[in-house]
Amino acid sequence: MGKLFGGGALIAVSLFMLLGFFNAGPMSAGASIATLLLVVGLPAGAGIALIRGHFTSTRGFTQRRDALRVQTQEAEVLQLAQEHKGRLTVVEVATRLALPMPTVEALLGGLHERGMAEIEITDAGLIVYTFRDIQLLPGKGESKDVLNA
Repeated sequence: MGKLFGGGALIAVSLFMLLGFFNAGPMSAGASIATLLLVVGLPAGAGIALIRGHFTSTRGFTQRRDALRVQTQEAEVLQLAQEHKGRLTVVEVATRLALPMPTVEALLGGLHERGMAEIEITDAGLIVYTFRDIQLLPGKGESKDVLNA
C-alpha cells in the first residue's frame, strides 16, 4: 500500500511541477528540455515505477503463497502415506485432509510426475499410489557407506 500511495504522490508532484513549468518565463530550448525532464519526468517516472512495483510484488506474493500451499499439502500427503505403509488412494487423502477430489488428484499426479509415487491398479479397478521410498523407510537402519555397498 505504501508503494501505491508514494507512487500517486510522486505523480501528483510531477503534475504540479508541470503546471509550474508552463507558468515559467521564457527559456532556451536546452534549458526547457532539461528542466522538463528533471522536474516533471523524474518524479513521474519514479511514481510509475513505484505503482508498477506494487502490482508486481502483489502478483509475486500470490504465486509464492500458492506454491507454499502446494508444498504443505504434499508434505501432509507424504505423512499420510507413511501412516498407510506407503500406499494411498485419492479417497483416503481427500477424506483425511478435507481437500476436494480434483485438488487431491492434482497433488498425487504431481508427486507421480516427479517420481515420488507410482500408480498401481487393483483387480477391482481402484487406483493406488505407491510411495516406494516410504515403504523402504524401515530398512534405513541397515544402511551402509556408499563405497562399501
